[in-house]
Amino acid sequence: MNTVTVIINGKECMAEKGEFLIDIAKRNGITIPHLCHLESLRGLATCRICIVEAIENGKKRVVTSCIFPVMRDMAVETNTEDIKRMRRTLLSLLKAEAPENEMIESMIEDCGAGDYSRFEMDYGNDCIMCGLCVKACEELGCNAISTINRGTIKKVAAPYEEPSVECIGCGSCAYVCPTGCIKMEEGSGIRKIWGKEFKLLKCGECGRYFITKEQYEYVNKKLDIPEELICENCKKRLTAKKMMEIKN
Repeated sequence: MNTVTVIINGKECMAEKGEFLIDIAKRNGITIPHLCHLESLRGLATCRICIVEAIENGKKRVVTSCIFPVMRDMAVETNTEDIKRMRRTLLSLLKAEAPENEMIESMIEDCGAGDYSRFEMDYGNDCIMCGLCVKACEELGCNAISTINRGTIKKVAAPYEEPSVECIGCGSCAYVCPTGCIKMEEGSGIRKIWGKEFKLLKCGECGRYFITKEQYEYVNKKLDIPEELICENCKKRLTAKKMMEIKN
């Protein structure tokens, strides 16, 4: 059989073997708190907020739900007292890294505040070193940013902390950042990110600035057929219009 039964917080859920716990829970309307998990960028498991208690053959263990594949029938508890206590500790560590971050504060309100007294607060910082931005840049094939240094001074930056020649200004890193750490500014047809300025191009349909010149050229270089200079919203609208014309 390729299906398994997972009892999550008392609710019976059917799943395919190998599915990750966090996806099974989400599909069944069960929320597991997380920061670093995205369906398009899997396998990082750096924040550990999505820990749950898995029970198999009467034995309990704590697993990270975003990278735990379910291979057999089991029960899962997402909010036991032990799990909530561990989450509060993890959030305390994250708060120390980014003391004023709104996303972390929101999670603390939901999960409960921990003891911050033993941690030194890194004020002015929003990065929790989740790695999503670096992963997104790698998946795109640009490798314009990476983690540099070690220990407490480890951070994400462009090579030599100078504007990267590899950066195409696509903003993928900023879009996936869970804490809003990566700043991207736009105005007057210019986008600024990672200390670099990019000229924005307009959509051929609606006239809205939506893509950098470097990103457009990069995409066309990767494709056999040149990409039209049309934003995603207009593409969807035009596709829907064509579909209606075909039906009629």
